Amino acid sequence: MSKEHHIKAFEKFNLHPSILKALAHKNYESATTIQNKVIPAAMKGADLLGASKSGTGKTAAYLLPLLNKLQKVVKKDEKVVRALIIVPTIELADQVSRTIVSFSKYTEIQTLKVQGGSKKVEQIARIKQGVDIVVATPGRLLDFINDKKINLEHVNTVILDEADTILHLGFLAEIKNILKSCPANKQMMCFSATISQNIKKLAKAFLRDPVIVEVSNRRDVVNLIKHRAYKVDKKRKALLAVKLVKNLGVEQILIFVNKKETADKLFEYFKTQKIWTTLIHGDIKRNERAKALRLFKSKKSQVLIATDIAARGIDIPKLPIVINYDLPKLTDDFTHRIGRTGRANKKGTVITLLTVDDYHTFSTIEKHLKLNIKREIMEGFEISDKQPRQARPRKKSLREKKGYIDYDKKRKLSYAAKNRKKTEKNRTKKK
Repeated sequence: MSKEHHIKAFEKFNLHPSILKALAHKNYESATTIQNKVIPAAMKGADLLGASKSGTGKTAAYLLPLLNKLQKVVKKDEKVVRALIIVPTIELADQVSRTIVSFSKYTEIQTLKVQGGSKKVEQIARIKQGVDIVVATPGRLLDFINDKKINLEHVNTVILDEADTILHLGFLAEIKNILKSCPANKQMMCFSATISQNIKKLAKAFLRDPVIVEVSNRRDVVNLIKHRAYKVDKKRKALLAVKLVKNLGVEQILIFVNKKETADKLFEYFKTQKIWTTLIHGDIKRNERAKALRLFKSKKSQVLIATDIAARGIDIPKLPIVINYDLPKLTDDFTHRIGRTGRANKKGTVITLLTVDDYHTFSTIEKHLKLNIKREIMEGFEISDKQPRQARPRKKSLREKKGYIDYDKKRKLSYAAKNRKKTEKNRTKKK
């Protein structure tokens, strides 16, 4: 597809020519659903509450109108922070920052990441040099505000990305304090995978008459994804994971676990099995996490083991396989995980390992997402763990098989109705 076609796909939004020029170098064939709904509303300056799964073009949906807005007011020699993008993790801060740089390459707009795991002195030096957009994690940004190292009085746009994760990590108090340092008259946009009750409360507290854009529900995340589920004994789950990785024979597999301790143990076990594996979770240093991601993205590592929070912001366009080594307790977490594959209209596969403790939770997730996934047992991994008792189906009587029961029920109901009428008539006569 030609660069001219890429430009035409977005020129309907009346974006600045320098932004369209940058878009021409991206592989954007057309605007996605969320971009078509968010961009016009954001361009009008409206507050916005958006819900969309990962991989639908959400980041571009809020960045393009933001850059268009800033392009009109930024000055090369007079830099002040005009926009604030708050994200929950350093991985997402990296991803958003890279996207801004690619979209703003033909403009004077300068961007800075303010996040933990990097040297404060370097970030402070960049702030002094002058920046237009700050992409920040809440903790480090609040430190800079309290230390008076950053001035937010010129901010005209605040965006909360993956707001559900921000709340899950307990950053609500930090968000409140950050917003106190920004002008009252500003545009606010809040994005999340789903609009939960907590997100609604957040929107009510901070957004003014927001435009609500919900382009997908949790069911939509599975449309391009093939699901498989394997029952396995608790003690043999790691062995089955290794067997699957070797049998699948693909270059990239993302494995989710629930706890950091599990991640560490599984990582060590995979190493003993001669599988090239990297690891990310909250206790791993920022530079080591970045290196792990880099190795995985470049396919120098076949497997990446991750906890839920550490994996937010991972964007691998054609990731073929996600394995749920541990099953999350919540449907929204399951949705976030499987959203790492099946991105940008590319097909993906999700494999979930189920021990006896997972059956009920998995059935609940299936019900929420309207899924019906066959439980398989890998050859050589026959189940020996004690299974839950299942109610035996009651045998039908001969009358039921012949269809007499429904007739009997109707007759009884009719007889009961006649008796009620007769009783009411007698009561009336007595009165």
